[in-house]
Amino acid sequence: MGKRRRKPLPEPAVGRIESLSPEGRGVTRVEGKTVFVSGALPGETVRFEYRRSSRRYDEAEAIDIIEASPDRVEPACPHFGTCGGCSLQHLSAAAQIRLKERALLDNLKHLGKVEAETIYAPLTGPAWGYRRKARLGVRYVHKKGRVLIGFRERFSRYLADMSVCPVLCPEVGENLGSLAELIAGLSIRERIPQIEVAQGDNATALVIRHLDPLIEGDRRQLIDWGEKYGIWMYLQAAGPDSVTRLSPGEGELSYHIDQGDIDITFLPSDFTQVNPVINQQMIGRALEELAPEGEDHVVEFFAGLGNFTLPLARRAGRVTAIEGETGLVDRARANATNNGLVNIDFHVADLSAVDMGENWQAALADCNQVLLDPPRSGALALLPAIAQGGATRLLYISCNPATLARDAGELVHRHGYRLKKAGVMDMFPHTAHVESMALFEK
Repeated sequence: MGKRRRKPLPEPAVGRIESLSPEGRGVTRVEGKTVFVSGALPGETVRFEYRRSSRRYDEAEAIDIIEASPDRVEPACPHFGTCGGCSLQHLSAAAQIRLKERALLDNLKHLGKVEAETIYAPLTGPAWGYRRKARLGVRYVHKKGRVLIGFRERFSRYLADMSVCPVLCPEVGENLGSLAELIAGLSIRERIPQIEVAQGDNATALVIRHLDPLIEGDRRQLIDWGEKYGIWMYLQAAGPDSVTRLSPGEGELSYHIDQGDIDITFLPSDFTQVNPVINQQMIGRALEELAPEGEDHVVEFFAGLGNFTLPLARRAGRVTAIEGETGLVDRARANATNNGLVNIDFHVADLSAVDMGENWQAALADCNQVLLDPPRSGALALLPAIAQGGATRLLYISCNPATLARDAGELVHRHGYRLKKAGVMDMFPHTAHVESMALFEK
């Protein structure tokens, strides 16, 4: 039986953009069918070209702006529109914030059936060169005779042909071309699938994932390039535990937290916040809202390296920090020791499990404040145990407004909390990612 012949895409069309999707694409309708149009903004009339078609909706790309939005700006990156890393560079900074705030509030209202009593002023910072963590794809393309390094193209599994990336930390973003030439000169250029970027206050690191062993000449080239650009080079032959430093010398990546005069050290493969300016503001707001004092006991879930834990411990009488990854807990404990903090209890637990055991229930019964900083999947499994505990104030840091809204609905409608405050933090400018904070009180 032969392959089903793919139906040809419709001819280019003209449409009026009604709104923006959560991914930052313009939304219009053609004969009642929804079309998501990349590069288009609400209120605009655009000519668009179809890229994909499905039964329920179509995907397209704007090819001519017939009537432009007053919020439209000229993208700063020469690769915008091809690279899929950013979706909103054509939208003004103020309009991006309004879009993200509206996404948060709409999710809370429609999914969680809740509304915040007060809306936080948005936390904002630099729009360019802010990104300290990234995973870049690498591919040697025979037809082009060179290596590509960067993010994937829109509508494609292929890597974008990038020479610069203005949102990455400049040490890497301004040197992508040189980095690509470096990889192209290695003996295993076709066996390097990705490079991970990690930056602290003290240094920048690149982790080279390689599927075959490097020869000595490869190692020398990587070391020399790193020394030229002031970048620490690491190798990763298998999983994250295989990351080893290649550059000579010692030392760890680190960053400073102003609140509490805290220094955090970390491995280049560890999770850290991508935007240092927003991170400082976020920690400051968390401390302001929880306002822990000597008699307070704070329980923190998804505690990681101690980004919130250690500043909280400077003020609170006691902090219980719970994290699912053993390596992160070990490094958080070391960070506490290095900062002279002895009032933190660290624990490893599967935070997707409903039953966390008697130890966690005892900590929750004894605490009066909780901080949550979960992954995109949210913290639904933890909410009953938290609600049964003694916490009268709960601060929720979210990277997904949909799961925050779901959990907010549970906290308010089933567990007796009020949503006191909520607002966005522009952790990822020029993207549709919505980071937010919500304060609940019982």
